[in-house]
Amino acid sequence: MFCPAARTFRLTGAFVPNLRVDTTIENGIPVVAPSGDLDLASASLLERALVDALATDPPAIVLDLRDLEFMDSSGLRTVIVAARRAEEDASRFALVPGKAQVMRVFEITRMEERLEFVADPATVTETG
Repeated sequence: MFCPAARTFRLTGAFVPNLRVDTTIENGIPVVAPSGDLDLASASLLERALVDALATDPPAIVLDLRDLEFMDSSGLRTVIVAARRAEEDASRFALVPGKAQVMRVFEITRMEERLEFVADPATVTETG
């Protein structure tokens, strides 16, 4: 509830993140596909899915961003941490680009130059 005199917000109830994360296994390679909004409130959901996927010690992991509607710096941090973990585990980490508003975060930070992007998950899952 907004109190104009105090200029504060009071939260009255639990906030439910608008993010769904589906993980499938294709030829032994996890494909993690978030959909919705990836922000501070929901980043931990994606982080858990990525940690679980990496725990299987796969040769590669694919993060498919095509169904994301929004991503902020919290989401970017989650992606970077997962990419570093994959590198430490000698796993390939590839991303499928998302919508323009999602990719803008990678462009502004120049992370699109440091991370591997592929047009289709099959590019990774068929070659391992």
